[in-house]
Amino acid sequence: MKIFEVPCLEDNYSYLVIDESTKEAAVVDPVEAEKVFDVANQHGVVLKFVLTTHHHWDHAGGNDKIKQLVPGIKVYGGSLDNVRGCTHQLQNGDTLSLGSHLNILALHTPCHTKGHISYYITGKDGEDPAVFTGDTLFIAGCGKFFEGTAEQMYQSLCVTLGSLPKPTRVYCGHEYTVKNLQFVYKPKFTRGPIWSK
Repeated sequence: MKIFEVPCLEDNYSYLVIDESTKEAAVVDPVEAEKVFDVANQHGVVLKFVLTTHHHWDHAGGNDKIKQLVPGIKVYGGSLDNVRGCTHQLQNGDTLSLGSHLNILALHTPCHTKGHISYYITGKDGEDPAVFTGDTLFIAGCGKFFEGTAEQMYQSLCVTLGSLPKPTRVYCGHEYTVKNLQFVYKPKFTRGPIWSK
């Protein structure tokens, strides 16, 4: 399994996931379809389907265009989300195969949107698995609670994603690392010295 990140927009990531033995590929959240299509061509792969994490435009906004660029491509999305261009709806626990070695498990991780799906991918024995978390999990943070509750986010983060094997590589939907760490480590006192009495 080869994974290539494709920076898009201001701080988004799309990802190209390739089965090396067959040169078949899936793309996660191709918001800038032409850019993703060009990267696929550079690597000499055939795009088989789209894995959409959720319905927000900065993740699903390129689905219609990629369907024009790759006629017949399958576009997957969560059954509880109204994903633009979706041709196949997924439920929690549904599985897909890519090429001859990659297995994809749909994990319902609601809260950011009610139908948000994370994609857990395994390959050959000895390869670390990967999970594509869209806007559920980031480095040092989680997605905004647009359509869900704290209980749902806890379940999505701590139970669903937290139960994945330790070597799982995490690929999130945005580059928010610096912003998240600045928020976490923001000084509590911004004026004057602090003395103890």
